[in-house]
Amino acid sequence: MRYVFPFVFLFVVSLTSCKEATVTVPEDITTTTYYLIRHAEKDRTDSENRDPSLTEEGLARATNWATIFKDVPFDKVYSTDYTRTKETATPTATQKGLELQTYDPSTLFDANFEKETKGKTVLVVGHSNTTPMFANAILNEERFQHIDDSNNSNLYIITLIGEEKSVQLLHIN
Repeated sequence: MRYVFPFVFLFVVSLTSCKEATVTVPEDITTTTYYLIRHAEKDRTDSENRDPSLTEEGLARATNWATIFKDVPFDKVYSTDYTRTKETATPTATQKGLELQTYDPSTLFDANFEKETKGKTVLVVGHSNTTPMFANAILNEERFQHIDDSNNSNLYIITLIGEEKSVQLLHIN
């Protein structure tokens, strides 16, 4: 028993001397996360229609996006002002209780958009040409090419932490 006491004593001293480690992050560093997708499958029956709705398959994909995003705490949901992009974004916006906001695909990631979304988690729904270009604008590099017209499954996730940028490209079917 007398040999056990020193070990118990050292054990108790070591436990009481441990301090909880803390990490301090400067207050001016914010995290902004962008989720970018292309609209779901559109109706191609009328080649003259420049603003078609989604097909049944496209509507199902839009609903699936809302399911995929159910645990993502979006602050904002953006869409271009086309029927197919709004129909793709609406299930997620509705699920989150957010008003669908439109953006101009010709300006993409301008200073105003960056300011409005800083520190937020944002979904952006666009097109086969604008979605990868939007990702490139956020990253400030030419990394992604236009999406093939048959591809409605790309998900770009771009996270900005202070000046650091990371990107993932996932394919969700």
